[in-house]
Amino acid sequence: MTPFGVKMRELRAAKKRTMQQQADFLGVTPAYLSALERGRKGRPSPALVDQICAWLGLIWDQAEELKMLAGLSHPAPRIRSGRLAPPAILLANRLAQNIDRLDDTACQRLDKALRAELEGGSIADNLPQEIEEK
Repeated sequence: MTPFGVKMRELRAAKKRTMQQQADFLGVTPAYLSALERGRKGRPSPALVDQICAWLGLIWDQAEELKMLAGLSHPAPRIRSGRLAPPAILLANRLAQNIDRLDDTACQRLDKALRAELEGGSIADNLPQEIEEK
């Protein structure tokens, strides 16, 4: 299940709507929606995400969140590291080779640390105390 798929299911359930109703509105099959939610299809197009937001009645922050999740829900992401520095290549390979060994909590911690680094903050300021001490 992709992050986009999880959120779309949550929103659909909250509105007490079915996948069939959603498929009918969007002009796609329920099988396509199911495959999209489970990561069996690529990311949805921006136009499809806009249609989904309209069908769900999402505005502003909710719509932006769903669009952001759609962009981060590619079922088979690729990292092009050929022109990067050796530490970046090492990080990309270490993650690719070990992501299946990380539980949800570990993935969330790493994601939080990466987002903090990308936003210019210190990773150490955003890690739980028990990690800093190890």
